[in-house]
Amino acid sequence: MAVSSFKPITPARRQYTQADFSALSKKKPEKRLLDKGSNSGGRNCYGRITTRFRGGGHKRRYRKIDFRRDKREITGTVTALEYDPNRSARLALITYVDGEKRYILAPDGLSVGKQVVASEGADIQIGNALPLNKIPAGTNVHNIEIRPGSGAKLVRSAGGMAQLVGFDKGYAQLRLPSGEIRIVPEKCWAVVGQVGNLEHENIIIGKAGRSRWLGRRPHNRGVTMNPVDHPHGGGEGRTSGGRHPVTPWGKNCKGKKTRNNKRTNRFILRSRKRRK
Repeated sequence: MAVSSFKPITPARRQYTQADFSALSKKKPEKRLLDKGSNSGGRNCYGRITTRFRGGGHKRRYRKIDFRRDKREITGTVTALEYDPNRSARLALITYVDGEKRYILAPDGLSVGKQVVASEGADIQIGNALPLNKIPAGTNVHNIEIRPGSGAKLVRSAGGMAQLVGFDKGYAQLRLPSGEIRIVPEKCWAVVGQVGNLEHENIIIGKAGRSRWLGRRPHNRGVTMNPVDHPHGGGEGRTSGGRHPVTPWGKNCKGKKTRNNKRTNRFILRSRKRRK
């Protein structure tokens, strides 16, 4: 999909760009695949803010997406390509031969009328789902499970793809978009191809109000606050605080490693910090 720009009739319109939705074939979503969306505003179950600068935004309804691809050995036809306000990727509406309809993430190159299937013996074609041990090394995949049957967790955003590097001792080695090489059980399922809507990274927000539509509130720095609100606050004029950058709670940041999951360290063969 291309990115469309506008005549600069206002300062905001000068840099403003948006996705071209001409490739989408359906405007209204499938009612049976909708669920009521909720907006927490960055608050937890006690009403306390746990994620700052969130809130507001346009009302959205959640689309139920088949991340498991557990309708096996049954061929489905792509009947529509749709927009999803909850993610950067586009959705493909699949109608199976038994009449059931499901949403999947639309891979790049998938169009209306094409057929997809989830099967261990499926062809290596865009949109087909297979176990990793049935996919040749070097193939680009997305929508990848971490544990067999748990549903896809990896590589689901627009333009994302992972490369299947090889196999060793019952595990498949994947090069993720971040550059990290990670191993997952070879019985995990994945979808062949790259997630569509590749032009999403070229979209320019253009104005502050558009961020508010997305539920992003203004983000102010610590040095602009008062000492009661942030360790960097206060002082006469502008100052960096005279200390290493910290969070509002005094914890070191900007360079401090925050990963603390020793249980899964063994699944990372090469860190994303080491690209090559």
